[in-house]
Amino acid sequence: MTSKGPLRDPAHRVSPKARRLWLLQAAIAFVFFVGGSVVVSRWVGGSGWSWVPPWFAAHSWLLPLVVGVVLTPFLAAEPFIRYAVHRWELSDDVVYARSGFLTREWVFVPVSRIQTVDKGQGWMERLLGLATLEIRTASHAGSSTIKGLDFEVAAGLAERLAHRAEQLRDDAT
Repeated sequence: MTSKGPLRDPAHRVSPKARRLWLLQAAIAFVFFVGGSVVVSRWVGGSGWSWVPPWFAAHSWLLPLVVGVVLTPFLAAEPFIRYAVHRWELSDDVVYARSGFLTREWVFVPVSRIQTVDKGQGWMERLLGLATLEIRTASHAGSSTIKGLDFEVAAGLAERLAHRAEQLRDDAT
């Protein structure tokens, strides 16, 4: 078997508004983690637990600082890296999607294997006019999710996929 080189990028990017969604989600996670570490540091610092090392109890204020310093690069970089990576493409017979932040995932879903196509919106996606497209096959491994699409793009793509999958199934019978 000969290789034709590395995988090419799928043709379409997700919506630029997806960066705002991912930044908002990362900021909320940042607040929860730093806030949680503040609660833990106050609990540890004021409790006098015997099993907590004395140096940690005396300097428990360092915990939220360390958590904030460690998470800040993720907060700043994640939305832009995800936007650069997340792409999708629909050809006549396959949906090709790439996603990821720390890891990458390339998914090829044969249109003839598609069983359901769903579009969904969380409250943050609705706020920004975005949607997530879920493409399901009988095999979990063959399914795909494309996040960060404009709502109109997701609705049109879902309709095209449903019609194309129906045509391919009708041609096979």
